[in-house]
Amino acid sequence: MSGDAGRLAQPLRQFHAPGIGEAAGIRRLRHQTALAGHLKAMGALLALASAVCYGLVDVAGGLLSRRFHFAAVTFLGQVGGLLLALMAAALVPAEAVRTADLLWGALSGTGSGLAMHFLNRGLSRGAMSIVVPVSAVTGVALSVLCGVAVLGDRPSSLAWVGICLTIPALWLVANGSNGEAGDGRAALDGVIASAGVAVQYVGLAQAAAASGVWPVVTGRLTAVLILVPAARRFAFHFRQPARLLAAAAATGAGAAFSLMLYLWAAHEELLAIAVVLASLYPAIPTLLGITLLGEKVTRASATGLIGAGAAIVLLSLG
Repeated sequence: MSGDAGRLAQPLRQFHAPGIGEAAGIRRLRHQTALAGHLKAMGALLALASAVCYGLVDVAGGLLSRRFHFAAVTFLGQVGGLLLALMAAALVPAEAVRTADLLWGALSGTGSGLAMHFLNRGLSRGAMSIVVPVSAVTGVALSVLCGVAVLGDRPSSLAWVGICLTIPALWLVANGSNGEAGDGRAALDGVIASAGVAVQYVGLAQAAAASGVWPVVTGRLTAVLILVPAARRFAFHFRQPARLLAAAAATGAGAAFSLMLYLWAAHEELLAIAVVLASLYPAIPTLLGITLLGEKVTRASATGLIGAGAAIVLLSLG
């Protein structure tokens, strides 16, 4: 009889065992899903923090570029960014730093140096609410085009709509200004800076996560080196109060920190989401330029700014 009971219990054990394993698998899946959700939320917060930080840096850099020469502001900023990046690299562990990652960082730094040079020059010439959106929108557009032509990306219909929307948005922002002297030249500087923005983001995105923040270090070092000629040409403009020199260095440190936040966000979040959130930084200087600095924006410029924001969203989500 006991043998019959054992034979009857064996199928029951065989029947219930998979159910127990499935329950454990479901619990593991739920845990992994919750963890992935937390990581995505953290990535989104990091990208938003990057946008806010970059926006504040643009405001500070623009104001300083109106106090003393933009070349001095840009160079000191990159030096400050290099110092912060070196301190961060000493604290943030890196599993494996490859030569390729450092070279991608150097390429990104080349774009950063050029972008900040022309961006600060544009901010010293014209309205803050014009220069920053122009550089940001065109930079995102160029990044998408580079991804298609070089990296083999295939943008969605939304991305192509954003690319097409960029052209009229730029025209409205640049030509619908309030007529202040220098707005047209400032918008042109914004367009040139956008090429550097594209190189900065595309290059940094190629560095592996295992390299830590060392690509940011090589990027800041490269930016300092390529800006040396301009710094030597305008060396006499460095004769400023210590507080202004320190403020310029702090803006560069803020920009470097913003790049670190963006890099960490891209590791935790889908790249498209990280880009769209980080690309919202023009809203900060634009709103401050209009509300606090009293910069006037015409109806055409306002329409262009709205189109620029829509283009950034479409390009990034696409």
